[in-house]
Amino acid sequence: MIYTCTLNPSVDYQIDTKQLELGTLNRVENTAFYPGGKGINVSRVLNNLDVESTALGFIGGFTGTFILEKLHDEGIKTDFAIHDEPTRINMKIKTAREETEVNGNGAYINKEIQAQLIQKIKSLNSNDYLVLSGSIPSSISIDIYNTISSICSENGVSLIIDIPNRSLKDLLTYRPFLIKPNQREISQILDREVNTKQDAIKGAKELVQLGAQNVIVSMGGEGAIFINESQIVTAEVPPGKLKSSVGAGDSLVGGFLASYFKEKDYRKAFLYGVASGSATAFSSDLCEREEVEQLISDVLLTI
Repeated sequence: MIYTCTLNPSVDYQIDTKQLELGTLNRVENTAFYPGGKGINVSRVLNNLDVESTALGFIGGFTGTFILEKLHDEGIKTDFAIHDEPTRINMKIKTAREETEVNGNGAYINKEIQAQLIQKIKSLNSNDYLVLSGSIPSSISIDIYNTISSICSENGVSLIIDIPNRSLKDLLTYRPFLIKPNQREISQILDREVNTKQDAIKGAKELVQLGAQNVIVSMGGEGAIFINESQIVTAEVPPGKLKSSVGAGDSLVGGFLASYFKEKDYRKAFLYGVASGSATAFSSDLCEREEVEQLISDVLLTI
């Protein structure tokens, strides 16, 4: 079974407007609400690609109820640790020229609720995959990343890590199955600029040497690279019109995992992941299977 873990989920409130001016009244053209958070995005992508998963994490309040209802309506299984405070709301404001995000801090999660989630993760075994992704609320110590990674290592769980934090480097000692830093994040992890694919290849090799079994570095419009101990594969994204970058990285992870879970082929999984990330970037929501399959032939891989 594939599990996703979202420690700081959200309700994403998407706003489309012609322009945004501070200090005055702004009119919107379209609005939409989505269950958000990187792990939840991965579960939604997996579901769109006909792969089952269970979403774990923390949710609460009326916004948490909204997330549960939406995920259940889509047919996604959940097993969240439930708290009393409302789950945060993140605003995604899109104008004709740019995208602006205003993200909440996250709810207060007490020790008892944290322990409930840890117990759920302890029940996973060597047949399972866990996607640990996204930020943590300010009430939770960063040590929770180590705790979860250690449990997965001890139980033989295949761990996928996608966190926006330079502490990712410290988690490589647990030999995660996959990590997916983007260009900015790998620069922070390595404490040096990563500007080109060659820079990214060199950096990803270092992360493999430190313990990561597989590394994908996403580089936006410049494509992506995949590296493990025996393979180096680069990808160029297919042509298309960018509509929104929100969720593209999560879609890459979801697409990769959906393919690998079925076929156990790294190259095919990377191809499917890049197509999935691109399909999301070219649409107003997360990718659908038909959109991904239409793009696969347009993704250029170099081995």
